[in-house]
Amino acid sequence: MAGLPVAARLYLTVVVTAALGVAGFTLAVGSTTFAWGYVLVLALLFHYCEVSPVRLTVHHARASMSYAVGVASAVLLGPGAAALIGLTAVASLQPDLPAVKRAFNGAQFALSGFVAAVVFAGLDPGWAGTLTERTYLAFGAALVAYVVVNLVLVAGMLLLSRQATTRQLRRELRHLALPTLGNGAFGLVLVGLWPSLGPYAALLVLVPLITARWALAVPYAEAKACEAAIAAICQAVETKDPYTRGHCLRVGEGAVLIAEQLGLEPRRIEALRYAGLVHDVGKTAVPTAILQKPGKPTEEEWAALQLHPWYGSQLIKDIAFLREAVGGVMHHHERVDGSGYPLGLAGEEIPEFARIIAVADFFDAVTTERPYHRPWPREKALAELQALAGTHFDPRMVAAFVRAMEMR
Repeated sequence: MAGLPVAARLYLTVVVTAALGVAGFTLAVGSTTFAWGYVLVLALLFHYCEVSPVRLTVHHARASMSYAVGVASAVLLGPGAAALIGLTAVASLQPDLPAVKRAFNGAQFALSGFVAAVVFAGLDPGWAGTLTERTYLAFGAALVAYVVVNLVLVAGMLLLSRQATTRQLRRELRHLALPTLGNGAFGLVLVGLWPSLGPYAALLVLVPLITARWALAVPYAEAKACEAAIAAICQAVETKDPYTRGHCLRVGEGAVLIAEQLGLEPRRIEALRYAGLVHDVGKTAVPTAILQKPGKPTEEEWAALQLHPWYGSQLIKDIAFLREAVGGVMHHHERVDGSGYPLGLAGEEIPEFARIIAVADFFDAVTTERPYHRPWPREKALAELQALAGTHFDPRMVAAFVRAMEMR
């Protein structure tokens, strides 16, 4: 906790205090009416789901099937039990989980469960175990309340601890909302089975929960396979031209910074990052002696170098997940005034990905050590980008990159 900013520490204290207050009050008032055996069963199921979250393709994001158990607990056992079950996340079996993270997780799950239970009880008071149209509506409202409280609390901590910007959160929370609601909806299965099967329903629900977890994990596994393929491509380029070591990664990151400023969709941002990572793959077809030559290339050598974007586009054009990257790879050396290569495209004729990559590529090229020049200071590189906006580079992309760099 010592490493957190003051605002984040205060926020954490308030959230944890609120959760302990809610749990303590409900425990003091209603402990004699709690079905402790049911609480234990649902707490164990909650923990099983919580220790095996699914990695999503959104950066650092995870989706836990524990949302389903949390909402079901709110419906079946009421506010007090739901808060207690959420609070047990403090004792999570996840290895290497910091104490601060444990405390916050338990608190936000407790508050989410409590609010969801209050919403359900308000919309379907005196629910007797029969699934009616009113129950479905109340469950849906409770689920939305659970998810909203959870995501808002997490977003607040990320903002105050400076782990994310408002723009990043808006983008990623929008992307996370549907998977999270989908996970929570499985709680309705548990709610429907519980009146007739009691705690045995928890065992039956494990099957759809495990199946859903497996289905959600598939996109991340595919993304990791794509990342491995990209890493191999980057390694091939850097082996051929050691002076560009790390260049592919930095261009990909720079392209993403621009895309975030432009407000591109997450799917396109990821495709753009791939394009930035592989933009120089065509250099593998250029003779090593030309790539590593310390002086200026001859006309013949320059002609060979100018073909690398075309070589690159041919190498990746049949790779399905890189299809949108082809235009960025092929045209990242075009200039908006038409003086670039390989086709001399101008203005809007140049694909958007290529105009973005061109800016990130130039900045990294001039600010890193190369055989033919010493690295420029960041300020000089940004000034040169602005000077070349409208001739070499798209002014909109330059402005977006400058804003991103100023924020960093």
